[in-house]
Amino acid sequence: MTTYKKLIDKELPLFIEKVEMPDTLREAMLYSIHAGGKRIRPILMLATVEAFGQPIEKAIPAACAVEMIHTYSLIHDDLPAMDDDDLRRGKPTNHKVFGEAAAILSGDALLTQSFEIIADSSLTSDQKVEIIKLLAHSAGPGGMVGGQMADLDGEKQELTLEKLEYIHHHKTGKLLVFSVIAGAIIAHASDSQRSHLKEFGEHMGLSFQISDDILDVEGDQEKIGKSPGSDENNDKSTYPKLLTLDGAKEKLTFHFEEALKHLSASGIDHERLQSIAKFIVERDH
Repeated sequence: MTTYKKLIDKELPLFIEKVEMPDTLREAMLYSIHAGGKRIRPILMLATVEAFGQPIEKAIPAACAVEMIHTYSLIHDDLPAMDDDDLRRGKPTNHKVFGEAAAILSGDALLTQSFEIIADSSLTSDQKVEIIKLLAHSAGPGGMVGGQMADLDGEKQELTLEKLEYIHHHKTGKLLVFSVIAGAIIAHASDSQRSHLKEFGEHMGLSFQISDDILDVEGDQEKIGKSPGSDENNDKSTYPKLLTLDGAKEKLTFHFEEALKHLSASGIDHERLQSIAKFIVERDH
């Protein structure tokens, strides 16, 4: 994971630096890109490609593209109209540094440039079309954006477990599933393997969000990079709030074990993917 992260941290800014644009826009985009993060989505993609015994170089543009979309979503999430956060990854949020207008535009720029990066990559035309279509769906109204809207609509309401899982399957899970399936597309996986990897990604998406909710209760501010309890302060429904903290931890274990079952059933060399899944479940930040 450290090797993959260093690779993404090196390659990702290069895509932004080579484009002609106003200096303020470039600075705002790079500010959030350089803020770091776990790079879970691109790491999952690269690890999936490698699990099929394929070289990861062809996957780097798509891996950087999904991290751009994830970063744009965080910039917009932090805005006053949404979660109104002052800190992200231990640093002032984008709009606190550059203003709301530049933050919105830097998010827009990261979103749109992500598709250009894939289109310019060395993948086959069929792979490009399939991955771009899947990414647009996973990030759009049927995916992350739809999940974010459902999350906002659910504030100050007592949500059912089914509605909470819908939110997180879309808001968080869709881009994690995309990352795994895009890796499978690049590695020429069979339909059966894609099916099992999709299930793996969906269970890990829920695991990721449940882990986040638990950290919001138990986490250390210096490690998680934001104030604990921010979800409760925003009247958001969470797994601990709905199931109790112990119940949320049981749910986390269930989804982790289901993810590993499907990973094993895919028949690929899944050691690295399994270690990433374990990190997601056991992380403290």
